[in-house]
Amino acid sequence: MSSKQGGKAKPLKQPKSEKKDYDEVDMANIQKKKEEEKALKELRAKAQKGPIGGAGLKKSGKK
Repeated sequence: MSSKQGGKAKPLKQPKSEKKDYDEVDMANIQKKKEEEKALKELRAKAQKGPIGGAGLKKSGKK
């Protein structure tokens, strides 16, 4: 039984997609979306800096 059929079959390659031609409205929407993503990234980065609120769980001091 020395056939090449054993094992997993390789997936077929997908054809490369063609470059799309965008008009001005599409380009404006894409640019706006990129700016919103950038603003969200900056806000997330700022939100992760430093503690928010209290010091977390406090120990009572009892042993």
